[in-house]
Amino acid sequence: MARKPTAGFDAKAFLTKASTGRSVAAYRKKHVIFAQGDPADAVFYLEKGQVTLTVVSDRGKSGVVAMLGPGDFFGEGCLAGQPLRIATAAAMTEVSVVRVERQAMIGLLHERSLFSERFMAHLLARNVRIEEDLVDQLFNSSEKRLARVLLLLARFGKEGATEPMIPKVSQEVLAEMVGTTRPRISGFMNKFRKLGFIEYNGGLHIHSSLLNVLLHG
Repeated sequence: MARKPTAGFDAKAFLTKASTGRSVAAYRKKHVIFAQGDPADAVFYLEKGQVTLTVVSDRGKSGVVAMLGPGDFFGEGCLAGQPLRIATAAAMTEVSVVRVERQAMIGLLHERSLFSERFMAHLLARNVRIEEDLVDQLFNSSEKRLARVLLLLARFGKEGATEPMIPKVSQEVLAEMVGTTRPRISGFMNKFRKLGFIEYNGGLHIHSSLLNVLLHG
């Protein structure tokens, strides 16, 4: 039987061990981890919390391009020769991240096969997500796109990682992610609440029934 590429490998435990080129840092909500235009000199591993990646165009228009959760890597563009950050990474909640300097990361990928497999799995999953986002934007309605964003925020479908209650996200941010207006987001959210797909009770609770919007909406 073929061995699963990352079976038995704990990336969090491996990366949080004290070592040259690696450091652990905590950030408060809304704190910027790195800004668009900063030198791209390290890769980050998100140990705890949620992070947004936002891009601002030359004309000042901003858009959220990704929302990351525990176990995700970000800032990996530096490994492909990216000299400057093309997005701003900011904490949505209180977060803990491991910063791995570029040369240290290259060394880990060369010397540690299990870590290399884990990182490759991340890159492949990110590529699939980008393709799904493109299909979503091209063919799905704004209502379906919002449902998908909410399910992704709850990490629905990730084994052992589902978070039925997600941090408070402004409707402006959701509108940027979905590609529509804030009033439309407000209308959809009210509809989802009335249908029992979501509820507000000390936070935003996402129910698996929200899948009905994607499957039958």
